[in-house]
Amino acid sequence: MKKKNNIKLNLTAAEKKKLRLKKFKIGDIPGLSINELELILEVPFLRARELHALAEFQVVPSVGIRFAEDLVFLGYYSLDELKTKDGAKLVEEYEIKKGYWVDSCVEDQFRLVVHFANNYGSTKKWWDFTAERKKYRLEHGYPATRPVTPWIEVIEIKRKNPVKQ
Repeated sequence: MKKKNNIKLNLTAAEKKKLRLKKFKIGDIPGLSINELELILEVPFLRARELHALAEFQVVPSVGIRFAEDLVFLGYYSLDELKTKDGAKLVEEYEIKKGYWVDSCVEDQFRLVVHFANNYGSTKKWWDFTAERKKYRLEHGYPATRPVTPWIEVIEIKRKNPVKQ
């Protein structure tokens, strides 16, 4: 598994300490098995599986912790599980489960992770799938089951530099 240095994980203080004591870094986690991580961190299997998934998904170029969490939210815990998936169908499933429609770049990210799962080591980023998504949506549109509420009405946007009124 490719090592990436900017992986973000919400580790507890105890988990960070155990990782350090055993001479591992967060960037090493994708290269470990779930069972190894379970032993290193002394955590239950389900916690190790989630942490491993969050780290593995962040190996994909331009995928960060929030999108990795979205994949786990959908019940995926490895890139292998995404190999036979369709990015368009994944975003449709995601929107239904969330109850609101999301920014179109999220679909590009779903397309990216499916591509990466099938082409490990690819350097493509999510924006490399924008044209493909636009073409697909022009031809197929969105399903009738798509939520009507946009994400912007549901999620509070946190800005680094808030706009002063």
